[in-house]
Amino acid sequence: MNDDLACLMYLLAYDDAAEGPYDRSRTELLVRTAALVDLALRGRLEEDGGGTVTVSGAQPTGDPVLDGVLRDAAAGRGWKRLVRHHRKQTLTQVEDRLAAAGLLTVKAPRTRLGTRRLTVTDHAVRAALRARVSAALHGDGPVREIPAADAALLALAAAGRIRSVVSRQDHKTFRARIDACTGHLGALAPGLEKAVRALPTTMIAAQGGMGGS
Repeated sequence: MNDDLACLMYLLAYDDAAEGPYDRSRTELLVRTAALVDLALRGRLEEDGGGTVTVSGAQPTGDPVLDGVLRDAAAGRGWKRLVRHHRKQTLTQVEDRLAAAGLLTVKAPRTRLGTRRLTVTDHAVRAALRARVSAALHGDGPVREIPAADAALLALAAAGRIRSVVSRQDHKTFRARIDACTGHLGALAPGLEKAVRALPTTMIAAQGGMGGS
């Protein structure tokens, strides 16, 4: 799981008290965006001059989450639409993958209309992950030296308002550092950076029923 950004994003968003993500609708968008960033870092997703996402290469990755996103991207959508598209399905796939890896246990909902209950089984993995992102946030070295995956996770955690990772005070104190990490996504694709910066608004729209399918 060391290089699987969607799964790592989920672990950052997990909340023990909630027995699942701190906010399910927000986490759907975060893990979906993390998968897009992952594919862009691998060179599998690019952006044409008009802002449309294009797929590079024909071979599957072997990861069902990433391969699903690749299939969606093949339709020629923009980044923001890809963030919203099939986000619920992507989140469920991430949970299933974590469960298969032994990092998450899944229990049935307590009520007919409830959501399934999820428990992280390896707290050391989650603690190490949070330490990585915390080092990216609080480190005094140049942002360009932060590993690309860690910078992306920090940018997403801040955009998603995961307060257990980036507190309100952190958001104020380290605003420039967070902004620089987000800006690095623009080197992959300008539209991807814009999509991440727009996540707070996208999340509000999604919670209001206007976020797409």
